[in-house]
Amino acid sequence: MAERKARVERNTLETQIAVEINLDGTGESNFDTGVPFLDHMMDQIARHGLVDLDIQSKGDLHIDDHHTVEDIGITLGQAFKQAVGDKKGIVRYGHAYVPLDEALSRVVIDLSGRPGLCMNVPYTRGSVGGFDVDLFEEFFHGFVNHSMVTLHIDNLKGKNTHHQIETVFKAFGRALRMAIAMDERMAGITPSTKGAL
Repeated sequence: MAERKARVERNTLETQIAVEINLDGTGESNFDTGVPFLDHMMDQIARHGLVDLDIQSKGDLHIDDHHTVEDIGITLGQAFKQAVGDKKGIVRYGHAYVPLDEALSRVVIDLSGRPGLCMNVPYTRGSVGGFDVDLFEEFFHGFVNHSMVTLHIDNLKGKNTHHQIETVFKAFGRALRMAIAMDERMAGITPSTKGAL
């Protein structure tokens, strides 16, 4: 099997970002984004998705975190799309339910070739550790639009906003891991009646 790795750099007047990804990794991670809570969530993707992930970013954080968070989503999406390749032989669909104390989230993903995000997370607070939680929707929009996946995210229960968000990212990692897994019965076959994704 060909290595499913990619490195993507994205440089704008607002951010300079480099992402390296290995879809067949062990969950190793290295982050330097200047946004600690985002780093914590990226670590959930790596650990629970069993992907190796390195994200380096310099952004206009003196303004706010918006451009950095959105552009990391975009760059990660580009790297993921490149690494996953032609998708022959993959499971394609993934889903996961993840609890953390009182919180419970469900994430469902389809590596469909069609970008779409349906996100329902009723946050109980507007920020965690100074991080604007609305920015996570910008992150996922950036990811789906550039990875060309369909993603449904639902926080089903939760009172603690940190727990709500962490269950989302753990479930996202787990769903991603399922979707990119190789299916022995589909070896060399595109998992679509269209013959292309």
